[in-house]
Amino acid sequence: MKTHRKGGSLCWLAGWALVAFAAEPVRVAGADRLIGIQSARVLSQSMPWIAQEAGLFQKNELDLQLVYIASSGMATAALLGGDAEIALTGGVGLVRAFVQGARDLVFIAGVKNVMTQSILARPVIKRAEDLKGKRIGVSRIGSNTHYFTVQALRRSGLDPSRDIIFIQTGGEFETLAALATGSIDAGTMTAPGDAKAIAQGFHYVVYGPDLRIPYAATVFATRRPVIEKRLRVVGQFMRAMAEAAKILHTEREFTYKVLARHLRVDDRKVLDAAYNSEIKALEQRLEIKPEALEATLEEVSQVDPRAKKFKPQDLVDRRFLDELEKSGFFDALWAGKR
Repeated sequence: MKTHRKGGSLCWLAGWALVAFAAEPVRVAGADRLIGIQSARVLSQSMPWIAQEAGLFQKNELDLQLVYIASSGMATAALLGGDAEIALTGGVGLVRAFVQGARDLVFIAGVKNVMTQSILARPVIKRAEDLKGKRIGVSRIGSNTHYFTVQALRRSGLDPSRDIIFIQTGGEFETLAALATGSIDAGTMTAPGDAKAIAQGFHYVVYGPDLRIPYAATVFATRRPVIEKRLRVVGQFMRAMAEAAKILHTEREFTYKVLARHLRVDDRKVLDAAYNSEIKALEQRLEIKPEALEATLEEVSQVDPRAKKFKPQDLVDRRFLDELEKSGFFDALWAGKR
């Protein structure tokens, strides 16, 4: 783990390390191969797992290799380096790189347009104000967990650049482990990590879902040349994700089995708590909302004024969402479901 006080550069991480594992690839004879990235092991990024378990990649003639790379910045670097073609990640690394000149990057769908992280600690820390001078674990500086913590603490009258010591843990469950060992005083986590922390005796100091902070928290992104060269393949992938989103929202038991396998969380109370809090913030039809991108651009503009020149539509290619709507695919998929 690395210790940082906020105030350092939030520039895009141009140099990256593949600090992750490759998930089980989906081998389909004669299928189109696609390499995808996810940047967090959380409920909101579970759709590729669901699609894999439900046979949706095979149905859509895709051979997907999914790789986990911690943090939006490093996932962005992998996309730009051509090491992957699709990313499921937080939006900040992508927006930062776009503003700095990587205009090939483009958002094609959204999963979560608000922040749902929470700050948890031992009972001795009762309020956000009690975090002054304390060590707070986040996955990485510049990540979604870091951004949420900064915004939440500002709302409580704290100055994150002076009042807080940020500790980079590397991931959600690494944050929980650091909290359990006392290496940090508080940790910022997302479902189901926060629910698991509650089960271990920690409590919410700040409960993020109540704040509804707009942000491009979880998005699907690619590069414009990938769309040009592999339009049909990206379209097949988006259909698989649309179907996976339907399962995520309507088939709780199947989703729990997937989470148990990939996150090794099978405690029913933990899964219920995580699912019930998070699912309300996830987009059923993969919509990416302008206000979420506006908030992300505003955050980037604090360290790079060039962000003020761009509008949300500059970063979005809606052709896949529009096709799913206009073709009736979404309506047929969700027929009879609310």
